[in-house]
Amino acid sequence: MEKRTQILKNIPNILECLATLGQSESLADVPLSRLKHCTRLYLDSYRKAVLSGEYDELSPRNRDVLMAGLVTFVGEYNKSRLTRVINATGVIVHTNLGRSRLPLSATDKLAVVARRYSNLEFNLSTGRRGSRYDSVTDVLCELTGAEDALVVNNNAAAVLIALGTLAKDREVIVSRGQLVEIGGSFRIPDIMKASGARLVEVGTTNRTHLRDYQEAISERTALILRVHSSNFRIIGFTSEVANNDLVQLGQEHAIPVMEDLGSGCLVDLSRFGLAREPTVRQVVGSGMDIVTISGDKLLGGPQAGILLGKSEFIGRIKKNPLNRALRIDKFTLAALEAVLRLYLDEARALREIPTLAMIIEPAEEVARRARFCLARLQERLAPSCGLTLLSVDARVGGGAMPEQSIASWAVAVQPETMKIHLLEERLRHAPMPVVGRVEEDRLLLDMRTVAENEIDLLVESLVAALSAET
Repeated sequence: MEKRTQILKNIPNILECLATLGQSESLADVPLSRLKHCTRLYLDSYRKAVLSGEYDELSPRNRDVLMAGLVTFVGEYNKSRLTRVINATGVIVHTNLGRSRLPLSATDKLAVVARRYSNLEFNLSTGRRGSRYDSVTDVLCELTGAEDALVVNNNAAAVLIALGTLAKDREVIVSRGQLVEIGGSFRIPDIMKASGARLVEVGTTNRTHLRDYQEAISERTALILRVHSSNFRIIGFTSEVANNDLVQLGQEHAIPVMEDLGSGCLVDLSRFGLAREPTVRQVVGSGMDIVTISGDKLLGGPQAGILLGKSEFIGRIKKNPLNRALRIDKFTLAALEAVLRLYLDEARALREIPTLAMIIEPAEEVARRARFCLARLQERLAPSCGLTLLSVDARVGGGAMPEQSIASWAVAVQPETMKIHLLEERLRHAPMPVVGRVEEDRLLLDMRTVAENEIDLLVESLVAALSAET
């Protein structure tokens, strides 16, 4: 214990540490208050290590190592937490990497709205207060055929506010096969409970018939809810009720019918060889009273929950006080409007919205980009690092089209001496982080999600990661 006490006494004080940090050019712009904060964190951590018996002495050499570690710690701590990464996973709508990339028109609009005042809730025609949703309601209705629309901060919020408005303290009928759980432990039964609605399950996991819904209807029934299986599939001996039949049943009993469509595609992608997903217009056209979709999945926009449907029901939802808590800001509105306007010209949308462009890009074009990346890497890396082109399958991601594989091409990296998981880790910590996927002791860099202008950055990060080998 006496030895540990002596080590603790020999730890540099905060003034010594600040003097060392002041000699580092890379930390010249770090505010003094943050330097002090980081130093205290670092020294506290070191003291705990000493008390746990991790260090037996604090020699001059160890002291130098301690101070060098402090400089590194402060540099890492001061980095911006939210930063750009290169997505080389082949998952296009990657939830952990920010889901959909925005098109240029949307980011340009964001810059304008961010730097200047805007008519967010001001009607320029009347000179009076206006609604923030005016900028997107009309185009949403035009694109989908809905009578009215509302936008909240995500699709879970859209489902929550719809259920809370239309079915609080009453019953909602849902097929057992649609009681889904998606990322972040979002479960339909939990959202139902939070909204104040009572869940009534009908049918079985794999088969639900119209009579199951009919038999469950009572004077307590407020809503029939259909949840589209955008993030899973039940195959084999299955049966589910078509939208038209549910709508007719609802009309016969004066009960609204709602569909949580989830990923929400505005264009039919089946002509590009992808599995057929119902478009939002088709679902709205089936007569559904309320349809909810996400803004940042197949739509290719910012995070948002979009409610579409009959004016009678959307109007009631708009008046729910919860709408104030769930409303979107000017940045989401600006980006969403810009993305939606691209859909007015479908060919332009397919060309300019990155999510759609990556989904439908021909495999031959991905292969060309992969060959170019391979050639650049071969110029820079030693022959001891194995580099090959590999035919792989990319994914849409984001809970959309779970069974859909998209033909793609990857550069497979297999260093001879460095462990593959160490390489993967170093790429994540590179100045320009790169996230790939590890398969069969190889790092795969799927080029479907790597843009042309990102290849040089990817190459530099990979070269740096491999050259740092010790």
